[in-house]
Amino acid sequence: MKIKTAEFVVSNSKVDLCPNSSLPEYAFIGRSNVGKSSLINMLTGRKSLAKTSAKPGKTQLINHFLINDNWHLVDLPGYGYAQVSKSTKRVFQKFITAYFEKRKQMVCAFVLIDSRHKPQPIDMEFMQWMGQNAVPFCIIFTKADKLKPKVLDENIENYKAEMLETWEEMPEYFITSATAGEGKDSVLEYIDGINQQLGKNQSY
Repeated sequence: MKIKTAEFVVSNSKVDLCPNSSLPEYAFIGRSNVGKSSLINMLTGRKSLAKTSAKPGKTQLINHFLINDNWHLVDLPGYGYAQVSKSTKRVFQKFITAYFEKRKQMVCAFVLIDSRHKPQPIDMEFMQWMGQNAVPFCIIFTKADKLKPKVLDENIENYKAEMLETWEEMPEYFITSATAGEGKDSVLEYIDGINQQLGKNQSY
C-alpha cells in the first residue's frame, strides 16, 4: 500500500465525539517515550503529521487521521511513564479504555514496544488487559536501528518467552525503525490486507 493522502481530522477526549464514520480504524499506542509520533510520520511519509517532542507524553488526546480517504489512523496517548508508581501504571486514561471498549470501527491496535529494553511490566500489563478485553492487536518493536542485530534478536526472543508463559501464541509483530524506515512496508501491507478482507465482507 502506498499512502497518497494523510489528513488530520479531529482531536478529542471523548469517544462519542470521534468521527461518525464506518471506515476501519487502526490505533497506535505505547509507553510515552516509545517513539510513536516518529513511527506514524515514517509510515505516512509526512514529517510532521503527528507531533513529536523531546518531552515524552506530548499526545494527550485521541487523534484521528484520514488515510487515502478509506481508513483512519488513530494516535492515542501513551499509557504511562516509567517513573510513575505501579498502581498509577494500572490506571489507564478513562477515555483510552472507553475507546477500546466502545469504538466498533477499531479493527486492530498496534502496541508499540521499545526494542532496546527487556520486557517491561507496564507493557505486559497493558497487553494482558487487551487480551482480557478481546481487543485485537499486533506488536510493533520500535527503534531497531539503536541495537546490533544480535542484541535485537535476543530482546525480541525475551519478549516472546515471557508472553508465551501466559499466551497461547505470540501476537503478530513487526520490527521497525522510524529513522531507517524499516518495517514500513510490512505494517502497511498488513493494514492493506485487513482492509481488503473487510471490503469483501462489508463487516465494518
